[in-house]
Amino acid sequence: MSSLSRELVFLILQFLDEEKFKETVHKLEQESGFYFNMKYFEDEVINGNWDEVERYLGGFTKVDDNRYSMKIFFEIRKQKYLEALDKHDRSKAVEILVKDLKVFASFNEELFKEITQLLTLENFRENEQLSKYGDTKSARAIMLVELKKLIEANPLFRDKLQFPNLKSSRLRTLINQSLNWQHQLCKNPRPNPDIKTLFVDHSCGQPNGARAPSPANNPLLGSIPKPGGFPQLGAHGPFQPAPTPVAPLAGWMSNPPAVTHPAVSGGAIGFGTPTNPAAMLKHPRTPSTANPAMDYPPGDSDHLSKRPRPIGLSEEVNLPVNMMPVTYPQNHSYPQEDFHKAVARTLSQGSTPMSMDFHPIQQTLLLVGTNVGEIGLWDVGSKERLVVRAFKVWEVAKCSMPLQAALVKEPSISVNRIIWSPDGTLFGVAYSKHIVQIYAYQGGDDIRQHLEIEAHVGGVNDIAFAHPNKQLCIITCGDDKTIKVWEATSGVKQFTFEGHEAPVYSVCPHYKENIQFIFSTALDGKIKAWLYDNLGSRVDYDAPGHWCTTMSYSADGSRLFSCGTSKDGESHLVEWNESEGAVKRTYQGFRKRSMGVVQFDTTRNRFLAAGDEFVIKIWDMDNTSLLTTIDAEGGLPASPRIRFNKEGTLLAVSTADNGIKVLANADGVRLLRTLENRSFDASRSASETVTKPLINPLTAAAVASAAAAAAATSSGTAAPAAITAMNGDSRSLVDVKPRIADESMDKSKVWKLIEIADTTQCRSLKLSDSVRTTKISRLIYTNSGVAILALASNAVHLLWKWPRNDRNSSGKATASVSPQLWQPPSGILMTNDPHDNSPEDAVHCFALSKNDSYVMSASGGKISLFNMMTFKTMTTFMPPPPAATFLAFHPQDNNIIAIGMDDSTIQIYNVRIDEVKSKLRGHSKKITGLAFSNVLNVLVSSGADAQICVWNTDGWERQRSRFLQIPSGRTTSNILDTRVQFHQDQLHCLVVHETQIAIYDASKLEPMKQWPVRENSAPITHATFSCDSQLIYASFLDATVCIFSASSLRLQCRILPASYLPPNISSSVHPVVVAAHPSEANQFALGLTDGTVYVMEPLESERKWGNPPPVENGSTSNLSTPPNGASSSDQPER
Repeated sequence: MSSLSRELVFLILQFLDEEKFKETVHKLEQESGFYFNMKYFEDEVINGNWDEVERYLGGFTKVDDNRYSMKIFFEIRKQKYLEALDKHDRSKAVEILVKDLKVFASFNEELFKEITQLLTLENFRENEQLSKYGDTKSARAIMLVELKKLIEANPLFRDKLQFPNLKSSRLRTLINQSLNWQHQLCKNPRPNPDIKTLFVDHSCGQPNGARAPSPANNPLLGSIPKPGGFPQLGAHGPFQPAPTPVAPLAGWMSNPPAVTHPAVSGGAIGFGTPTNPAAMLKHPRTPSTANPAMDYPPGDSDHLSKRPRPIGLSEEVNLPVNMMPVTYPQNHSYPQEDFHKAVARTLSQGSTPMSMDFHPIQQTLLLVGTNVGEIGLWDVGSKERLVVRAFKVWEVAKCSMPLQAALVKEPSISVNRIIWSPDGTLFGVAYSKHIVQIYAYQGGDDIRQHLEIEAHVGGVNDIAFAHPNKQLCIITCGDDKTIKVWEATSGVKQFTFEGHEAPVYSVCPHYKENIQFIFSTALDGKIKAWLYDNLGSRVDYDAPGHWCTTMSYSADGSRLFSCGTSKDGESHLVEWNESEGAVKRTYQGFRKRSMGVVQFDTTRNRFLAAGDEFVIKIWDMDNTSLLTTIDAEGGLPASPRIRFNKEGTLLAVSTADNGIKVLANADGVRLLRTLENRSFDASRSASETVTKPLINPLTAAAVASAAAAAAATSSGTAAPAAITAMNGDSRSLVDVKPRIADESMDKSKVWKLIEIADTTQCRSLKLSDSVRTTKISRLIYTNSGVAILALASNAVHLLWKWPRNDRNSSGKATASVSPQLWQPPSGILMTNDPHDNSPEDAVHCFALSKNDSYVMSASGGKISLFNMMTFKTMTTFMPPPPAATFLAFHPQDNNIIAIGMDDSTIQIYNVRIDEVKSKLRGHSKKITGLAFSNVLNVLVSSGADAQICVWNTDGWERQRSRFLQIPSGRTTSNILDTRVQFHQDQLHCLVVHETQIAIYDASKLEPMKQWPVRENSAPITHATFSCDSQLIYASFLDATVCIFSASSLRLQCRILPASYLPPNISSSVHPVVVAAHPSEANQFALGLTDGTVYVMEPLESERKWGNPPPVENGSTSNLSTPPNGASSSDQPER
């Protein structure tokens, strides 16, 4: 059809719409395929007119046209199927399954089986992935958001979603112009022609000698008349291209609805920053959730057919054939191990805990503030109170006279709130009189006075930390009805927010789409919101209970909750509907009259907890009914204070006898047991003669190291190892302060290096391989810990998955159960593009998405993106030269990838827009390692030039660089190029070279610890941190594996080749890559030169790889690089 004919169809569509031929206009849209009326499509979906929805879609695309179309039809048919199941119409569901959904079985047979199994369930919500499925209306709305994004991304809908910009009644205008022209051609034109038909050309008859009128007076030649009976529509009809403005909503949030919706298969949907921050606060968009949706590439069919544009990537991308919704990760039927039933620790504080907070990085470090102004710092792992400080004004002379008078009149003071800063280098204390005190945490028992601020007149009721304008700030509120913002370094006041008419009880800072704001609640029940400006409150709402209310977001920032107690003792725990600014759900289970102000907390984007009625009450976030209660073996007050640690494995609760109980779920019990096991053996021999030292639990290994150090240190106090944190303060990896040491103690009895020499001393499992491969070049565990992915030097990927069965109830990787070398039903392999070179000669690299759905990989050719479920290549991009040598995802934006190149550059690539944003130059040889720190906001790179560079991730400027110190006289053989990896604390970096292992302070790029390989010893082939950063696993050219204590870089276990390799194997076979399990600290895997992979674990009776070595005198006092050729007893002998 010609372009003019196409335009004529649009004119007809406009005419039909103006004349209200509603059914006809949509029929023409569908049959012509020129314009897809999204508004009509939305209405049909919301109304559930599925036959019409598919009929209308059929004019534009078919199921198998492309992956977007497939996903569109699948979502529609799946919704239709679920609605039939929800109505218990089994026959209808079976009909839909057979007629509509079976077509997708050829693309994903496992998925089809899972969908079929829903028929066997009384309620399909019993399926874990569907447990959050709401009612039909909300489910359709959620799906519609997804469908719109898929349609907008589909190349087949290109140029079909916007109606041309036409003036009203354009077809009538053209007809009038035609009639004008026809009338001009009349031999005897009448002044008032009578147009009765359009079927034939117009012609005026002879009017008995009348003269033709002047064209200037002829209405057909002048301005176009408005024909009677055909009223013109305004400029905002449904065919106009301007988007319909969204009607203002009453609440905080605007579209899309604040309901978790499925992530989109194929790419990311990103939200642009609103131009009006104030409007954003009144109607902010719901942020991306644990399953963030993502931006699609433009629908450019020509571009896609020639070179597929890399799609946007996210932490939770669903690939095209992974069509079950992943937005329903929760289940209302939980195993008991999810709950904190076990009382793991009982701590005696001595006064009533009023506020508690776990360290954000050191998961077993607990801050406590009490009713007498006392603060305490506990190491839950070792059950030790590291710090106790009574309240004291640091500089009385600087206090105002009202404060001094208040302290004289009533010296008692209470802690209202105690809280860590986001990086754990500071903590703040809000007191019941005027003051907040900020401490700098130095590690161990070392806390230092940082700031003392007289913040409010009267009590300071709450304190929080936030990062407006990328600057750490302190937020306080108080009895003087104000909220104040202070700069965290200097204590300078930046803002004072006034507008509450009652004392401000709590603050909740948050951000959405780079808009920073603060919610505040007051004792009159008012909730207000503030931007960091002086323009006043943006919202004003009433909290349930109208008295003491606190607010908190879920960990992923997607859901807002509040808990409050009225003056009459009625407690309310609610979730807010951010699309309306109203209560979305109210949780049931409180007694009618609570005996105190109920405290609450959230954990793992899954549970809510509140202390009430002498127990801890637990709710599923998606179910208003009380899920369970925990009595903590009794002894709790009526309204206990509670606090989860960041990982949700530990729960601290205050007790009636001025103590604290630390409850643990199954993971928490394992964590604490691991700490106990690590410290037990090292401290056992010393316990009779040595008083237990104070320790810094920055790393769990420090527990064992400290106990051993107490036995090994002969005199004095070991100086702490200085580790510079974000704010430049010194922090200790091991901060040991032994009080008594017996010089005569025989150190050989305290500690002995563990050497594993045969197969009976450890557990090793060789992974079966039916695909003939060569050297394993790259190796990684999936983030879930249930599989291992390898990239061989022939560019083929291998994936081993562990079964979940009686022998392996967790389904995670283990050396006790053999996994299956997994392939999809199609039998295809994930094979990289080798370019022109032999893959054996290429540099191999890959990076795995956080949800294990896809892998990005390269072997000298283009970078490939693979679907981990189907092994299909989703796209390829960046053809060489230069070739990629290392890949790393940005920790906060999975659309940003750092790509190291063989031409020594680093390209910062935005996948979503297919654009290189920055090109970093500083190395002289190929890039061999990349590591991001989301605490320091830096990228650390390493190269074959033995150089390390630090780049700022805000502007990508190089901050500093340093060359490794290669021992003099040593020649390197390029067995291992320099690699970098961040410690769990994101402040320290492991640097690995064939000649050495070193720990660097990333903020200063200074070496703190180094372990050099002795001359004439086998070089290092690879090394990595354990998942908890307590151990370092290192492989060597002679096939030996050494395990180091990360806190001291001292050897604690050596594994000889005979313990895992068969006796008849070639002496040239050795590990080239080591991978650590993501959750089992004592499990690792080795990839060897012969293409085999081994999983290694200690014996079940041992549960660990030896004990941390003792700290020698002075060994922690100096973190400078050891002299070249340094030798020590922990060097492996080969």
